[in-house]
Amino acid sequence: MSEEGRAAAAEGAGAPEGTVVGYHPVRELLRSRPHEVAEILVGSQRRDKRRREIERLALRHSIAVRAASEGELTALAGGAAHNGFAARIGATGAASAPGAAAAAPSTVQAAASAPGLVVLLEDVQDPRNLGAILRVCEGAGVDRVLIRDRGSAPIGPAAVKASAGAASWVDVERFVNTARTVQQLQGEGFWVYGADENGAPPWTVDLTGPVVLCLGGEENGLRQRTREICDGLVGLPMRGRVASLNVATAAAALLYEIVRQRASAGSEMRSAGA
Repeated sequence: MSEEGRAAAAEGAGAPEGTVVGYHPVRELLRSRPHEVAEILVGSQRRDKRRREIERLALRHSIAVRAASEGELTALAGGAAHNGFAARIGATGAASAPGAAAAAPSTVQAAASAPGLVVLLEDVQDPRNLGAILRVCEGAGVDRVLIRDRGSAPIGPAAVKASAGAASWVDVERFVNTARTVQQLQGEGFWVYGADENGAPPWTVDLTGPVVLCLGGEENGLRQRTREICDGLVGLPMRGRVASLNVATAAAALLYEIVRQRASAGSEMRSAGA
């Protein structure tokens, strides 16, 4: 990874709740959820294209921008890499920030009302893994990400940074009871598959319909009860010496197999209709 890539990866990680820091996280917040932003702070020494971009986005949404000293930004960021940019989340924004509230049943029903792709997470405790998964979900076109409220990492600054701004674009909901949520989604027509090391290779399973992909925590994976109520289990064969993959890496492989199958199915339908 280049020096620039390493700097971008560290940007914003570890900032306090209620604050988003770093150029990329602040920009994505302004693009997707400007109503959450109370104020933008820009380093007084910055006189570049990035500053102009942030100021342009803030002006579009009538958000106040003010110059801040290096000391003020460092204190606000709580030691996180801010690169001269910070956003304060307002009172209304804190309530509507990604993953801030538990999902109401009607919202989960809305996720299941149309065929699509949903990811359900339980016990993913590392915010960097959570952010990486959100990034993959956004790239793969996932409709909703459902996160078990207890035992899971919050979508705080570290997760937002690891998502490279994707947390601002993905529709995230919290839920309380995995079994009830899974059964509700099954009742609405979703096929629910759990990620498990002993599961079938995903390319041997038809994943072209409405699918929920369940992913478990870093240490123990999915809970036993969750595995039992899934319609099936999918797993990635390990050909090398390591026993398993990081949960975010596994999520990427599984989700893009779903993307591949759907793209292939779409091509076949177009050929049949020609």
